[in-house]
Amino acid sequence: MSTDCEVRSYPFSEAHRLDLDPIYDHIREHEPLCRVRLPYGGDAWLVTRHEDVRAVLVDPRFSRAAGLGREEPRASVATPPRGMMDMDPPDLTRLRKLVTGAFTARRVERLRTRALAIATELVDRMIETGSPGDLVTDFARTLPITMICELLGIPVSDRKDFRAWAGAFVSGESLTAEQRNEGLGNLMGYMAELVRKRRETPSDDLLGALVAARDGHGRLTEEELLLLAVGLLSAGYETTANQIPIFTYVLLTHPDQLRLLLAEPSLVPSAVEELMRYVPLAATVGIPRWAVADVQLSGGTVLAGEPIYADRTAANRDPRVFTDPHKIDITRQPNAHIGFGHGIHHCLGAQLARLELQVSLSVLLDRLPGLSLAIDEQDLVWRKGVTLRGLTALPLAWKEQA
Repeated sequence: MSTDCEVRSYPFSEAHRLDLDPIYDHIREHEPLCRVRLPYGGDAWLVTRHEDVRAVLVDPRFSRAAGLGREEPRASVATPPRGMMDMDPPDLTRLRKLVTGAFTARRVERLRTRALAIATELVDRMIETGSPGDLVTDFARTLPITMICELLGIPVSDRKDFRAWAGAFVSGESLTAEQRNEGLGNLMGYMAELVRKRRETPSDDLLGALVAARDGHGRLTEEELLLLAVGLLSAGYETTANQIPIFTYVLLTHPDQLRLLLAEPSLVPSAVEELMRYVPLAATVGIPRWAVADVQLSGGTVLAGEPIYADRTAANRDPRVFTDPHKIDITRQPNAHIGFGHGIHHCLGAQLARLELQVSLSVLLDRLPGLSLAIDEQDLVWRKGVTLRGLTALPLAWKEQA
C-alpha cells in the first residue's frame, strides 16, 4: 500500500432507488485514491475523479487479465464467466475486431428501422390493452432481447427459453447458486448447439460470422466463440432493458425536462447522453484491474500487484467536468460522460444501446400522450440484490385517444 488512508467498507451503503451516496462527493475531493474493503476478496483502491477513471481505463499498466486465478475483491459471492472482459490486448484486440463490424455506427443505424417497427408494435399493444400498462413487462424486456436475438440469429421459437436462460448470466445475483448454474449450463449448451447448426448451414447473422471466423480462419477457440456470443448477449440485453424504464422514470419525475423534450423532440439523442451520465445504473463497482507496474494517479501511487476499481458513476458527477453535476440537463453540451466505458473495454454494444434508447423514448412520448406514473412514486418497487439497479415494474398511464 502506497498511501496511508482510512480503509472504508464498500459498498458504502445499500443501493436505494437512484440515490448516490454523498460520500462519493467527499472522497472525490479529499480521498481521490480511496482504500476500500469489499465483502469478499479483500481490499482494493477506488478512484472517482473523471481524470483518474479515464486514466485507469486506458492505461495498459492496469490489466484485467492479471486478475485471472486470483482471489479478487468483489461485492458478491460469485463471479459469472466474463469472457472478453477478462482479456487484455493483443487477445482482446483480436476478438474485438471480429465483432466491431456488427456494431459500427453505420450498421447499427440500419437497424433503426427494425427497432422502430418493434417499438411501435409494442406500444400498439399497450394502447390496445389500454391504460395503465407496465413498461417493464410490456415493452422494456422485449425490445432489447428481440434486437440482440435478431443480430445473433436466435430463432423466434427459441426466444422465450433463451430469455429465461439469459437472466442467469446477466442478473444471476438475484438467483440461487443452483438456479444460476442451471441457467448458465442451459445457455451455454444452447449456444453450442446453435454453433453446430451454423456449421451445417452457414448464415449471414452475427453468430454465423463468428463461426466462420472460428472455422475458416482459426482466429477463435471454441471456448472464445461461446463466451463471445454469450458476452454479446450480456452487452445487448440486460443493461438496456433496465435503462428504458429508469430513463422514462427520470423524465417523468423531472417535469421541466419532460416538457422540454416534448416541445423539442430533436433533443432525444442529447437526452439519452445526459441520462447515461446522470443515472447511477450500477449498484456496485464492476470488474477490478490490477496494476502490473507502479502507477501515479492524482491521489497517490498504485503499486504493482494491487487491484483498483474505476468508478464511472462517480466520475460522471465530477464537478471539474460537469457543471451542476447532480442536476439533469438534457441540453448539456459538451457531455463527456463515460457511461459506456472508455478505452479498449468500451462497450461493444454502445451504438446499438443508443439507438434502442433513442427509439424507445421517441415512440413512447409520441404515441402515449399525457404519459405519467400510474401509481405514487414512493410505491415503485426497485430490484434488490443485483448488480444493476432496476425497477420490477413501471406502471404508466396515458390519455386514451378517441
